[in-house]
Amino acid sequence: MLDILHRKHAKGRGGEERWAGRVSENLKAMQEDSGMDVSGKYVRYTNEQVEALERVYHECPKPSSIRRQQLIKDCPILANIEPKQIKVWFQNRRCREKQRKESSRLVTVNAKLTALNKLLMEENERLSKHSSQLTLDNHLLRQELQQMPATPGKRKLPDQAALASTDTSCDSVVTGGLPPQPTPQHSPRASSPAELLSIAEETVTEFVSKATGTAIDWIQLPGMKPGPDAIGIVAISHGCPGVAARACSLVGLEPSKVVEVLKDRPSWLPDCRRLSILGSFPTANGGTVELLYTQMYAPTTLAPPRDFCTLRYTTILENRNVVICERSLSRAQGGPMIPPVQSFVRAEILPSGYLIRPCEGGGCIIHIVDHMDLEPWSVPEVLRPLYESSAVLAQKTTIAALRHLRQLSQEASGDSAPRNGQKPAALRALSQRLARGFNQAVNGFVEDGWAATVSDGMDDVSVMINESPTTKSSQIASERFLCTLGGGILCAKASMLLQNVPAALLIRFLREHRSEWADCDIDASAAAAFRSTTCNGTAGHSQLSLPLVNSSEQEELLEVVKLEQHTGAPDGIHMRDNFLLQLCSGIDENAVGVCSQLVFAPVDVTLSDDVPLLPSGFRVIPLDCHLIGGSGFSRTRDLASALEGGPEVTGLRTETGTGSSNHLRSVLTIAFQFAYEAHTRENCAAVARQYVRSVVASVQRVAIALAPSHSTPRQSPGSANAAVLARHILQSYRLNLGMDLARIDATDDNSLFEVFWQHTDAIVCCAWKGLPEFMFANRAGLDMLETTSGDLQNLVWEKTLDEEGQKTAYTDFTLVLQQGYTYLPAGVRISSTGRLAKYDRALAWKVMAEDDSIQCIAFLFMNWSFLT
Repeated sequence: MLDILHRKHAKGRGGEERWAGRVSENLKAMQEDSGMDVSGKYVRYTNEQVEALERVYHECPKPSSIRRQQLIKDCPILANIEPKQIKVWFQNRRCREKQRKESSRLVTVNAKLTALNKLLMEENERLSKHSSQLTLDNHLLRQELQQMPATPGKRKLPDQAALASTDTSCDSVVTGGLPPQPTPQHSPRASSPAELLSIAEETVTEFVSKATGTAIDWIQLPGMKPGPDAIGIVAISHGCPGVAARACSLVGLEPSKVVEVLKDRPSWLPDCRRLSILGSFPTANGGTVELLYTQMYAPTTLAPPRDFCTLRYTTILENRNVVICERSLSRAQGGPMIPPVQSFVRAEILPSGYLIRPCEGGGCIIHIVDHMDLEPWSVPEVLRPLYESSAVLAQKTTIAALRHLRQLSQEASGDSAPRNGQKPAALRALSQRLARGFNQAVNGFVEDGWAATVSDGMDDVSVMINESPTTKSSQIASERFLCTLGGGILCAKASMLLQNVPAALLIRFLREHRSEWADCDIDASAAAAFRSTTCNGTAGHSQLSLPLVNSSEQEELLEVVKLEQHTGAPDGIHMRDNFLLQLCSGIDENAVGVCSQLVFAPVDVTLSDDVPLLPSGFRVIPLDCHLIGGSGFSRTRDLASALEGGPEVTGLRTETGTGSSNHLRSVLTIAFQFAYEAHTRENCAAVARQYVRSVVASVQRVAIALAPSHSTPRQSPGSANAAVLARHILQSYRLNLGMDLARIDATDDNSLFEVFWQHTDAIVCCAWKGLPEFMFANRAGLDMLETTSGDLQNLVWEKTLDEEGQKTAYTDFTLVLQQGYTYLPAGVRISSTGRLAKYDRALAWKVMAEDDSIQCIAFLFMNWSFLT
């Protein structure tokens, strides 16, 4: 008992000493902030002294002691100031600068949150009134069913006047509740500006009613991530003609800048090939009416491209909100006199556009509506869901506009720091050029100089040659290169239908395991720049990725890939350095209607704005978007090991609770571009055709291994180990903490792995061999570290910790090994791209194997998010 009292007394003395030390430190800090040195002497600076110090501060905010002494020698007016006092002045100056920046940032954040709160309140009010309207309609229908006669007969419809009198839909927050006007079925020919202006005014009314949610029955887009970091509030149409998507979001740009950006559609939408202004005239209220002709690329070789003849009206409403609305015009309405263009299908834009509402604290709230009739009759029946899905339209056009505006806002505010010496705007331009160049290769327009070659008797792969590129983008991409060759560009492309293969999963696999589809023995050295030669046969470790851009929505990754050395090339095909500029997009498994693609182009080791680009790659487009419920598909098994066993090894399968994967269909488009010399054109065409056929065969083999199966063949060791380890993680959590990590309804390994993989919190496991080493993670853990299952083990544990985490890392491991588990406070983790991911709380526990040995240590990070 005495020993206990002595220990408590000693602990109390230590606490008092620590408290006294903190008080002393606080007093010292107060003295420094008030302009006193440690001796308590006040220092007063003259205006000349402050100006001299300010000049030095702008050059070097944190000068060394030698620099401060040199400053006193160089400035006679500072001769009576001690070096320690100079140090205090710089400390206070840095503190004031930090407080000023933080205050400015908080003011901006508060203004954005106020605007966002207003937007959410309006959306909530609209949904509440819409819910009330649906409840009332349901009540009226129930009453009608109860009043129906018992004998069969013609059903009497509800009284439309009664329904109209009980309409409680949300009034427009912009136009003061203007009702939507019906579209005239037979408009007279509008050959004068006055008649065109009348159509433009009708378009404004119809568009605003859609933008504010009163004209179309909108439903939330599945798969969108909620929260303050989300891209915005996105909805798709339900039961209206054509396809429609609606989005509203807060944008940190001035309205004038937003108008300028959105009207220049080719600058932000890679699917837009051309936008021509055929004529325009101003209006009395300061607006502008324009007649446009727009061409859009086809996403695959199996469908023709679209074009539109539209009227666009830009105006400012009475409440100072800006509207950019657009609709198609027929020739009878005085539309552009452009006859149908060969190889294009004339589609229709129903009243659509952008509503821009300025915010008090800067920035604006933008409402976007895209409503189109894409003429699905013009494509093969298997592709029609692609043109009948509002989710596809939302992902390709609506969300693309919001994402571009967000990138511009981040660049303007300085949030996007340069990556590897490249400015964000330059990287964004390279990404646009890659995507647009791949669209040009897939479409191969005759007016751009493309011409088909003679077929070899098989129609599976088509080869086109361009000896004189005419488009501006093609000239930027290849003019310098072609001038030195005296040749042209050759493109080999093919499309195929895939069954039961998730698009995002296939693209991620093609990115991580290049050697599985790039044949190292193929006699086409033009493909050598697109493949890596592996000596050890291990897929996915023969390339070095240098991330350049990784979007906050995890939708796009731009990187430079360095390949291993390859053998020499035969005559005729000119090789480039073994570097690829690679764009991987649409890799979110939960997003509905996303087009996933992997596009790459050989580049020099140094990137420039006008670097020649010949994009090649893969595009996978889901066709059954209405069947995908947003639950997504998952996979972390090492599929490369399954491919070594041949097509019969299909035990590695992905399953969902809904079973919808058995009906999943998608179309895969492959296009490869090469530069050739004039005298080797025929030989290069034959080599390229054969190479693409080998790639198609490899991708088909990959697709078979990725496709789910209800049979029970043998499982590969990689997949079995993953499932067993997931079971050990969940069982050890239950053993150490006395509760289940998640609700588990099944006990087989595949179901347990699914629970582990789909868990919302990030779970990361590491082995302890003197030093911690990454070995396993669920999907959220890979997202937090911004890596893949194949690259996880290449990460260094200490490089994912900040300074505070490095101090306590080994203490945490010791506590886990002694106690079995431990709770950790809030902190941050550093991803593979250098971004900070904060988490509210963490938990670590031992993972035990069947023989009671320690298999690894698992870390669970709760409520994590990236710091902006």
